[in-house]
Amino acid sequence: MSGRSSRNASPLRGPFSNPSYTVNPMSIADEFHPVLHAGRVAVITGAANGIGRAAARELAKLGLKIALADVDETKLRVIGQELIELLGAQNVLIIPTDVSKLDQVVRLKDKVYDTWGEVAVLMNNAGIGIKGTSWEGIENWHKIFDVNLFGIVNVQHTFAPFMIHQENQAMIINTGSKQGITNPPGNSAYNAAKAAVKSLTEGLAHELRERPENNVTAHLFIPGWTWTGLAGDDGTDKPKPHGAWTAEETILYMFDKIRLGDFYILVPDNETKREVDQLRIMWGAADVAEGRPALSRWHKDYKPLFEEFVRDGMAALE
Repeated sequence: MSGRSSRNASPLRGPFSNPSYTVNPMSIADEFHPVLHAGRVAVITGAANGIGRAAARELAKLGLKIALADVDETKLRVIGQELIELLGAQNVLIIPTDVSKLDQVVRLKDKVYDTWGEVAVLMNNAGIGIKGTSWEGIENWHKIFDVNLFGIVNVQHTFAPFMIHQENQAMIINTGSKQGITNPPGNSAYNAAKAAVKSLTEGLAHELRERPENNVTAHLFIPGWTWTGLAGDDGTDKPKPHGAWTAEETILYMFDKIRLGDFYILVPDNETKREVDQLRIMWGAADVAEGRPALSRWHKDYKPLFEEFVRDGMAALE
C-alpha cells in the first residue's frame, strides 16, 4: 500500500448506539398506533409470498381490513382465503395486480377506495430478484426496473394523491434493499433499481413533511437476510439457513420501528448485526467523500483496510 496508513484510508469513526434486538413474540396488537389498529385499511403489493404475506397476516391480527395485490393469482387466493377465515369476506379484497402496469394499479386503487374509502397503510412491496450485470441481461434489466422501480412509482403516484387528502393519519412503506445502499457486486440491475427506490422514497418523505397539516408519513423498509422466495425459500419444509430471519420476524421488527417514527428501517439478521450494517454503509459513503475506487470494500488494495475499519468500529462498541 506504498506505506499508506490504514488510519488515513478509513472514514471517521462516528458514534454508534449498541442496541441488541431480539424479536419479541408479543403480538404487535399489544401496542397502539394511530394507523395500525382495527378498522383501518391496508393495501399490500407482493402479498402472495414472503414479506408481503407476513405483513398481511400481522396486520390482519390487528383487525385491519386488507387488500391483497400480487401477480401470482393462485398464491394470492390462498393467503386471501386464510385472511377471510380470520376477518370475514367483507374485510378482505383479493385483487390480482401486475404493478408494472399502471392501468392495473389504478384498478386496484379504485376497487379499494370504492369499497372502503381510505387507505391507512400502503405497503409498496412487490419485487422480483432476477439478475442483470453491467453489460449482460438487458431483458432482465427491463423486467427488474419495470417491477422493482416503476412498480413502486406506479403505486406511489396512484395512491399518494388520494391518501394526502384523507382526514386520518396514514403511511406509505416502500420496500428497498441493502443492496441499493452498499451496492455489492454481482447484480447491478437489482442494485440500481433498489438504489432508485431509496432515492424516490427519501424524496417522498421530504415532500410529504413539507405539506401543511400533512397526515401521511413515508418509510423506507430495508430487510436483512430474510428467508423468502428471493433468498431461496422454495416453499418446501427444508429449514431456513441459521443466519436468515423469517419474514414474520422481519415484519415485526419493521412495525416496531415504524411506531418509533423511523424513516430508515434497517433490519438486521442472525448473521449481520445492525452495527455492521452501519459500518458498511459509512464505508461506502466515504468512497465518494475520500475519492477511493468504486466499491473499495471489494478492492484488493482496500479490502484489508475495510476489515480493519469494521474491527475497530465493533471494538469501540464493546
